[in-house]
Amino acid sequence: MPLARSLSMTSLNGLPQWEDEDLPVEDLLLFEVSWEVTNKVGGIYTVIQTKAKITADEWGENYFLVGPYFEHNVKTQVEACEPPNPAVKKAMDTMKSQGCQVYFGRWLIEGSPYVLLFDIGSAAWNLDRWKGDFWEVSNIGIPFHDREANDAVIFGSLTAWFLKELSCQFDNKPSIIAHFHEWQAGVGLILSRSQKLPVATIFTTHATLLGRYLCAASIDFYNNLDQFDIDKEAGERQIYHRYCMERASVHCAHVFTTVSQITAIEAEHMLKRNPDVVTPNGLNIKKFSAMHEFQNLHSMYKARIQEFIRGHFYGHLDFSLDKTLFFFIAGRYEFSNKGADMFLEALSRLNFLLRVHKTDVTVVVFFIMPAKTNNFNVETLKGQAVRKQLWDTAQSVKEKFGKKLYNALLKGEIPDLNKILDRDDITIMKRAIFSTQRHCLPPVTTHNMIDDGNDPILNTIRRIGLFNNRTDRVKVIVHPEFLSSTSPLLPLDYEEFVRGCHLGVFPSYYEPWGYTPAECTVMGIPSVTTNLSGFGCFMQEHVADPAAYGIYIVDRRFRSPDESCNQLTQFLYGFCQQSCRQRIIQRNRTERLSDLLDWRYLGRYYMHARHLALSRTFPDKFEMEPSAPPKTEGFRYPRPSSVPPSPSVSQHSSPHHSEGEDEDEDERYDEDEEAERDRQNIKSPFSLGVLPQGKKKQHGEYRN
Repeated sequence: MPLARSLSMTSLNGLPQWEDEDLPVEDLLLFEVSWEVTNKVGGIYTVIQTKAKITADEWGENYFLVGPYFEHNVKTQVEACEPPNPAVKKAMDTMKSQGCQVYFGRWLIEGSPYVLLFDIGSAAWNLDRWKGDFWEVSNIGIPFHDREANDAVIFGSLTAWFLKELSCQFDNKPSIIAHFHEWQAGVGLILSRSQKLPVATIFTTHATLLGRYLCAASIDFYNNLDQFDIDKEAGERQIYHRYCMERASVHCAHVFTTVSQITAIEAEHMLKRNPDVVTPNGLNIKKFSAMHEFQNLHSMYKARIQEFIRGHFYGHLDFSLDKTLFFFIAGRYEFSNKGADMFLEALSRLNFLLRVHKTDVTVVVFFIMPAKTNNFNVETLKGQAVRKQLWDTAQSVKEKFGKKLYNALLKGEIPDLNKILDRDDITIMKRAIFSTQRHCLPPVTTHNMIDDGNDPILNTIRRIGLFNNRTDRVKVIVHPEFLSSTSPLLPLDYEEFVRGCHLGVFPSYYEPWGYTPAECTVMGIPSVTTNLSGFGCFMQEHVADPAAYGIYIVDRRFRSPDESCNQLTQFLYGFCQQSCRQRIIQRNRTERLSDLLDWRYLGRYYMHARHLALSRTFPDKFEMEPSAPPKTEGFRYPRPSSVPPSPSVSQHSSPHHSEGEDEDEDERYDEDEEAERDRQNIKSPFSLGVLPQGKKKQHGEYRN
């Protein structure tokens, strides 16, 4: 037996290193397969899109993403080009010669990775034969009416066919790593293993199929994980064939990974295999050159949201916008899984507390969850029109007033203010005031819902009575459409909107990772999450006092729903009691956590999975150096010395003093000093900087 190459995590460019150089590293190719390559369906798209840069930096020309071809996506996202690798080109040409359309190009995202896209429609005539082949190797039958599963069979068969054509050119040399995401791509993995292709395989589940269905059914899922009859539950929900595809993929893979510890526990019971590696989801973090630029952006976009509020609540704007907080929840419309049910109940209790304590704080809550609608609500559009009309009126009166004032001052006179405004001006202003009168309450939803009688969010709002009355301190706005800068109502992109809000609230019951609170964190916006979300568990592991850093973690695992709701209410009420200064300080702390979520830190878990797959697939060629899987313990943020998070006094931490600071500031807090202390307390597993070209790390540098 030839000497095994010694694998380590010491590679400069992500490719494994070994002592015997008989096999050049350039021959190793990485293919990442997912239904969401160039095709935005859910959160996996974000994972793959954001991870592409660090993976492309590691693998260079040897990294390829594989996905389905959709013309409308390709036209706007992909630049067609010829494959640089002759083996890839030959495999594509073979498939094209047999009637299958295969496209190649660069995905126009950060990192510009190569993409290989299969046209499902061009190969649909093979469906029955490929379903038969899949039955032969797996005994899994696919119903003819399940289009998504049928597409998965075609996509998987094309992927396996491509890998077979490619591997045949390498004379059984270990040259290919194939990483599959979710059950839609899993058929390709199952077929590759059944054909005994010399391919190292990895399978990542981002959420188990059955787990998502069970949680949506309001079942006490996490306390009964070991009690479910898996086959029976999948059959009753008519997803048994999909469940079998997912479970077969998990067990066929050389390495199985999942995105969080909470999903690892779920996979152990639902899929009957413990993950080999937990691969947390990251983001590409861009730091501003000016330290507090994110505070300035918060101020700017908050003002844009306030403009929308002025129009939406015209005639009922009897609350101060300077003392108004903006909360929001966003994501896929899964009423229970995303925690919208608990959030609404907590808002009802928060409204009661704010009214009882006669607080002058008002909370406006946005629900950004797409649902079926007809069009914009007429009353909402009218509100923005009235706002614009009032603004134009004010500007014209101001212009006339300014000219008269200017002329009087030129003459050296103090003008008679009663004469500066003539009768016409008074009439115009009175007409403007009359136009703001409305005989109905401000609308709860910005759009006309197609089935509002059965909409769970609107029905809950009816039950708890949050109708935007004058006496309510909590106002609700349901925006059942994703945000866009071209919207006539709220012309902001999602990122701009998030930066303008004060708090993101995501009290999810089922959330394998949770990109929404992660995105809030990197933008310096505090958020609420739970210990049933991967993100919440990750933060509990890394941060000694998450709430001090603006990460409020609701306990939904070991408390009753009512206790969890009370805890959420207390978080929200406590946030409402913070002063402006306290919120500025907390945003500074929140933004400092962004290093935790950087792919430059989290990418090492995927690197470990790839090396493990090679050592398991080709044990006579590659040998994994003795090291345990990386632990998520690289950073540890201590409790800030100036907690409670709203110290009363400090030097101004931000040059932008937008929200009107309180005078009673606490000298214990100094932003620069606390930030430096945090930096010193971080136990970084390796530098987040780019490794200079030509300098190779020694083994062990990547360890904690």
